[in-house]
Amino acid sequence: MAIQRMDNVGIVVGDMDAAVAFFVELGMEVEGRTEVEGGFADQCTGLDGVHCDIATLRTPDGHSRLELATYRSPVAVSGGPRDRPHNILGTHRVMFAVDDIEDTVARLRPHGAEVLGEIARFEDSFLLCYVRGPEGIIVGLAEQLS
Repeated sequence: MAIQRMDNVGIVVGDMDAAVAFFVELGMEVEGRTEVEGGFADQCTGLDGVHCDIATLRTPDGHSRLELATYRSPVAVSGGPRDRPHNILGTHRVMFAVDDIEDTVARLRPHGAEVLGEIARFEDSFLLCYVRGPEGIIVGLAEQLS
């Protein structure tokens, strides 16, 4: 049996409002916010006493989603420094296609985004860069060139 689709990417954050503001500035739309707790949440996560706030954001085309979670309990555990390089095993990033990479980076900077390295040109196809966003999340940006 094959999968049907990728439903969402989940990211645990400490400051929900800041994370939502960052991804809304990027161009995502808030689909909904809710609280999750109870037996099903404990069973699903393998944790006891889960109580968290969830925000779901979708891309403008409606095909991709992020699920941001802030844990009230159990308290979220730090995975180490938030400025880790991209080549750490298990490190992930989320990549978005954007219309104008320079403008996108400029709009994200007031939300704490910092470019890792610089905006790079891949042949005559793409401008690409990674930015570090809230909670140290690495966000890839790709602008397709004509």
